[in-house]
Amino acid sequence: MPETEAKAAPCGTEPAPPCTLVVFGAMGDLTKRLLMPSLYNLAGSRLLDPGFTILGIDHNDNTDAGLRTALTEAMEGFAADPNSEFHADHVDPERWGFVRERIHFLKGDFTDAALFDTLTARVSGNAVFYLAVAARFFGTIVEGLGRAGLLKQADGAFRRVIIEKPFGADLASAEALNARILKQADESQFYRIDHFLGKETVQSIMAMRFANGMLEPVWRREYVDSVQITAAETVGVEARGGFYEPTGALRDMVPNHLFQLLCMVAMEPPNSFAAEAVRGEKAKLAEAVKPIPLTDAVRGQYTAGRMGDTEHVAYRDEPDVARDSNTETYIALKLEIDNWRWAGVPFYLRTGKRMASRRTEIAVLFKPAPFRLFEGYGIDPLTPNVMRITIDPEHGAATELNVKVPGPKMRIGRAVTRFRYGDFFAAAPNVGYETLLYDCMTGDPTLFQRADNIEAGWAAVDPLLKGWPQGQIAFYPAGSAGPREADDLLARDGRHWLGLDGVTD
Repeated sequence: MPETEAKAAPCGTEPAPPCTLVVFGAMGDLTKRLLMPSLYNLAGSRLLDPGFTILGIDHNDNTDAGLRTALTEAMEGFAADPNSEFHADHVDPERWGFVRERIHFLKGDFTDAALFDTLTARVSGNAVFYLAVAARFFGTIVEGLGRAGLLKQADGAFRRVIIEKPFGADLASAEALNARILKQADESQFYRIDHFLGKETVQSIMAMRFANGMLEPVWRREYVDSVQITAAETVGVEARGGFYEPTGALRDMVPNHLFQLLCMVAMEPPNSFAAEAVRGEKAKLAEAVKPIPLTDAVRGQYTAGRMGDTEHVAYRDEPDVARDSNTETYIALKLEIDNWRWAGVPFYLRTGKRMASRRTEIAVLFKPAPFRLFEGYGIDPLTPNVMRITIDPEHGAATELNVKVPGPKMRIGRAVTRFRYGDFFAAAPNVGYETLLYDCMTGDPTLFQRADNIEAGWAAVDPLLKGWPQGQIAFYPAGSAGPREADDLLARDGRHWLGLDGVTD
C-alpha cells in the first residue's frame, strides 16, 4: 500500500468514502485541465479513499494505458504553464501515482443504450457520474443512466450526478431539463456545479458577513448605498468561438457565476449551515430579484486593441466567429432585489472579455456619514466607505476609510486596510473543484445549485434574452474597461464603476 494511503488526512478531515467516479468526456479539456488536477490535490491532502477509482468514458478509441499516458502528459504540461489553473512546480509522482493507477477507460457513444448496459457491469457500490460533456448530452446521459438502473440507490450505496454549466440556455430550456432529469432520480442526487463556489474567498463571504459583529448589522439598505459585482477577464474567446457564438456573456456568466456571488453577498442568514438551510436562503434571494428591463442592461463586444505589448484582433475576427456577429462579450446590468433587506439598493453586475485587467470582486459601497460636522473646514462631501472582497486574481479584502491627514488643519484623506489570505493562512493547492468534488462524494450539496435556484436566475434575465433587438450592441476596444454605455448606466444614478486596478476613483 503506498504511504499516502496509510496517512491520516489533515486537520481531522475524513477521507471521502470509496466510490467510482465515472467521467463522461474523459478525453476532454475540462477533465484534463480541472478534474485531474483537483483529484491530484485531493490525493495530496489524503482525502481520497484507497478504494477510489476512475472510469473515463469517451467516444474515441483508447485504452487504460493510453488514457493514463494522455492525462499524465496533460498534467505535466499544465504544471509547467504559469498561466494555468494548476499551480505546481512539478507533478509529484506519489500523488499523481495514486490517481493514475486508478484510471480506467471505456469507449462508448453517449446516445447508445448499449453503453449504459455495459456500465452496469463495471459500476457497483458508491458512484458519482460526472457529465464533463457538451450541454446537449446532459438529458440523454441522465436518461441512459436511469433506464439502466444505474441511479437506483440500494444497500446503503449512493448514486450521484454532477452536471456542468450551462444548465439550460433560457428559462424554458432550464425548466425542461430539470423536468427531464428529475424523472430519473431524486433532486438530492443531482449536483449542479458552479466552480466559482469552490473558491475559498467565495465560501468565506458567509463567514465575513455573519461572524463579524462590526459587519453583520450594517449589511442592509439602511447603510449600504449600492453593490458592484465584477468578473473581468483579459482573455478573449481563444479557441472557443464555436461555443461562444450562440452563447454570449449573458448566458455564459450571469445566471450562474454572477448570480451565485449575488446570492452569497445578499442572502439572509440561514438558521444553520445545513445544506438545505443555506440553499433555501439562496433560492429565496434569487427569486426576489426583479426581472431586468432592457433599459437596465448594456451588451458590449470587443474590437481590436492593444494590451501591453500585444495587439489583439476584434471578436468578429476570432476563429469560428461570424464577421457580422452580434454576440456580446461584455454585459453590464442593474438589478433590484424586492425584499425587506435590500429594497432600494441597486446591484450593478458586469463581466467581459479582453478587459483592462483580470479581476473578480464584490464591492459594497456604504452610505456616507453625515457631512455637517466638516462643512466649515473646506472639506468636500465625504467619500463613501467601500469594502472590496477580491476573488481573483488575489484572494482577500480591502476596506477604504476616511481619516484625518496629518497636519495642523482638519483635512480628510483616504486610507485602505487590506488583507490577503496568503498572509494569514497556508495556501493549499486549489483549482476550484477540490472542495466541490469532495463535497459531492461526502454527500454535502451546500455549494451546489438546486433546481429552483437555477430557474430563478434564468427568470431574472429572461426578458433580456427575449427582448433585445437584433444588432443592438455597444463596442469597446480590447484592453479597456468596457463600453461607454456601461458607464452611462451608472452615471444616470449619480454613480460610477470602481476601477479594475483595485483603486477607487
